[in-house]
Amino acid sequence: MPMIETMDELEALYGQPAAPSLAKVATVATAEYRTLIEASPFAVLATCGPEGIDCSPRGDRPGFVRIHDDRTLMLPDRAGNNRIDSLRNIMRDPRTSLLFLIPGSGTTVRVNGKAHLTADEALLDSFAVDGKPPRSVLVLEIDEIYFQCARAIVRSHLWDPEIQVDPKSLPTPGRILAVQSDNTVGGDAYDKEWPDRARKSLW
Repeated sequence: MPMIETMDELEALYGQPAAPSLAKVATVATAEYRTLIEASPFAVLATCGPEGIDCSPRGDRPGFVRIHDDRTLMLPDRAGNNRIDSLRNIMRDPRTSLLFLIPGSGTTVRVNGKAHLTADEALLDSFAVDGKPPRSVLVLEIDEIYFQCARAIVRSHLWDPEIQVDPKSLPTPGRILAVQSDNTVGGDAYDKEWPDRARKSLW
């Protein structure tokens, strides 16, 4: 199939962005953007590194990404699978993005900037939940922040409970692991043990 190969071709195809698409961009967390970030319990973290790009879900109680000041966000790294793909990337390339979603709202918030990691003990303790601090905190210095229009949310009906997929119709993590590992890990036992395992390791 033919490829779009030049920037001129691309810009001719799409034209120029409308005025609101440019006016919405800020270089600090304004009062309005603060309100949206503080209402969000879920964000997608995008990073890049020598091996490629990574996109990772992050979720916690609303406001889990702390607004340290109008140029700085802080994201605790909660318990996970210890692959640390995103963190490895940040160690070698600080360019980082966050996409915030708010259940029930069509408005999303995008933040682009440069990140570093810290394991400062006092800071970790300030993020503790049920007495469990994160092992590190991602500190993001904002380059730009802006909202994304609701078209994608509207088209996908993302928050419409009537189109939720029945989990029983999907392959389970245990099934995927079993297939990928020739049944050396995963399986029904993995799925059966997951609720208790998750309950004990959320934070």
